[in-house]
Amino acid sequence: MPAISADNWLTLPRVSHPIARNDRHVLSVTTAVNGIEGEGFLVRRAFAGIHHRHLDPFIMMDHIGEVEYAPGEPKGTPWHPHRGFETVTYVIDGEIEHQDSTGGGGSIKDGDTQWMTAGSGLLHIETPPERLVMSGGLFHGIQLWVNLPSADKMIAPRYQDIRGNRVQLLTSPDGGALLRVIAGELDGHQGPGVTHTPITLIHATLRPGAQVTMPWPEDFNALAYVLAGRGSAGAEQRPVHAGQAALFSRGGALTIKANTAQDAHTPDFDVLLLGGKPLREPIALYGPFVMNTQEELVQAIEDYKKGRLGTIPATATQPPTTETTRS
Repeated sequence: MPAISADNWLTLPRVSHPIARNDRHVLSVTTAVNGIEGEGFLVRRAFAGIHHRHLDPFIMMDHIGEVEYAPGEPKGTPWHPHRGFETVTYVIDGEIEHQDSTGGGGSIKDGDTQWMTAGSGLLHIETPPERLVMSGGLFHGIQLWVNLPSADKMIAPRYQDIRGNRVQLLTSPDGGALLRVIAGELDGHQGPGVTHTPITLIHATLRPGAQVTMPWPEDFNALAYVLAGRGSAGAEQRPVHAGQAALFSRGGALTIKANTAQDAHTPDFDVLLLGGKPLREPIALYGPFVMNTQEELVQAIEDYKKGRLGTIPATATQPPTTETTRS
């Protein structure tokens, strides 16, 4: 799991236990399904089976790994367009390179997050560095799509490079949980990610047997996706394990708990907690475009074909070729 932690969790600021709990219950538990992305790498569709009305303002999330690649196996995505939403790429282990047509990009690894606001449109690429392709190695991460409100669909693209050491680290009252606030706010503590749509994104690690109940905005939805390990979610302690997503009811508090016994290769219970204020706007979705109407989708496709979403830079990053990995 990620390099971003603390030597002594007890020294971190503590999240207060909600007094008036009104703890959220679990409405459903769904299991991610496998899919293929980009140049042929395997992902888990984390929110498969959850209706959009419960996800809003989130569109989808892919979970990549945890996987140990052999030399020549790591793959990415070729240059492709986006418009109308934001992509959030959180690398837990490993490394990936990004570049977009506006000049944004860079390398993110081991707890870093790349927050790309596509807005009016751009082209971008995500690829493992050549040395990782040649050597193979561990990779684990997620990519989350966050919808933009209709008023912000055509804003100028923006890129946020959120290094792991900027993430707000918190702990539970007993010190049994490490909470990494990537974006949004938790109990008065603000994460570094700047969002157009009000959301909270947290990576929680719980030691075996640990439990945490945290305050959660009443007007936000709430989901928990298990990255590794076994535990439970909600006031009724509904069992969940790696690759499953729990959808919560409304309420002002959210509880997760780690099983006392964990698998040897995943000693802790790792969960991605996310929620946001629903936009409640119509959605028109086609591939890499998320708009409000079919007419806007048609316009996005036409603009892409006519080069209005940007051009690939002359010094652009390109996916490593077979010849490159064999050299």
